[in-house]
Amino acid sequence: MSEIGPSCPLCGKRHCYREITPYWRYAIDLFPQFRKERIPVARFLCRKSGRTFSLLPIHLIPYVLYTVGAVLGTLLAGLRCRRSGVQGYWGASVAVDPDSSVTPWLVLTWLRMVFSGLQRGHRTVSRWCDLRFLSTFGKPNLWQTVGAYFQAFGWEEDSSWRCLGDVLSRYSREARAFLFGCPSQGRRRQGILTSV
Repeated sequence: MSEIGPSCPLCGKRHCYREITPYWRYAIDLFPQFRKERIPVARFLCRKSGRTFSLLPIHLIPYVLYTVGAVLGTLLAGLRCRRSGVQGYWGASVAVDPDSSVTPWLVLTWLRMVFSGLQRGHRTVSRWCDLRFLSTFGKPNLWQTVGAYFQAFGWEEDSSWRCLGDVLSRYSREARAFLFGCPSQGRRRQGILTSV
């Protein structure tokens, strides 16, 4: 049996789960070049509840086809465009491979998702990263706030942002949650899903 933790995330009992056949999903990466591939996602069965749960790789976001690197790299391109006077949503969408189907609307959706995740994870992340300079007063500007977080992590327009696995892993270990996106069990808690 694959070891994913001391207790089952569904029922809380120790080692009541067993590994079952994985499912396959597509993942799209945009950096350093456009790549779409199928990857396996480990699945487990809780013996007590009879329900399944998955162990999503750290570089993926729940219910998002693009990798974390693709999303953050695109947002960094948007920040770079904004600094040069170009609209960030449009500039980011044309900065990536045209085969990727990234649109300005998708960039806005990603910006909101990343902003929401960073705000939700602020307390946990601030344990190891200095976030004091981020303003918490007034209505936040999405681009400026996300840019300030990226700066705090040391993610710049060069390849330094590719060390994002360190931030994602550390956050997941400490918060036992995804920094970006919301898995199905979290959607039920937040009232996003109305039926089970």
